[in-house]
Amino acid sequence: MAIDPRSDRPVYRQLADLLHDEISSGRMSPDSLLPSEAQLVTEYRVGREAVRQAVAVLRAEGLVRTERGIGTRVRRVVDRAPVRLRRGDTAVARMPSIHERREYDLDEGVPVIEVRRAAGEVEIHAGDRTEITS
Repeated sequence: MAIDPRSDRPVYRQLADLLHDEISSGRMSPDSLLPSEAQLVTEYRVGREAVRQAVAVLRAEGLVRTERGIGTRVRRVVDRAPVRLRRGDTAVARMPSIHERREYDLDEGVPVIEVRRAAGEVEIHAGDRTEITS
């Protein structure tokens, strides 16, 4: 599939979809580096801003992780720890504070799940490593 600049779908979204397919199919394995920004610009004949936006979409979807000085890597699929909700408990997803991002080692775009127990306790869980059960 090629990028169609005449499509009503934004170029960056088309690029994100192409890269998503590469990751989902296994053609880009976990921990592998995405091509550099310059390589993506050349290969797909798109602008740098489209590449940056496409990578931001993948980051928000939890598929890649960008490390300063290294590049953007495909994230490993992690096992999810079950968190059981009991009668009266509630759970909400929200974006973490900077402190929480550091404490829970969260990538940009990954939410936390805040569990409020009926007894009043509050638990914070990494959204990409948690499965809510009942």
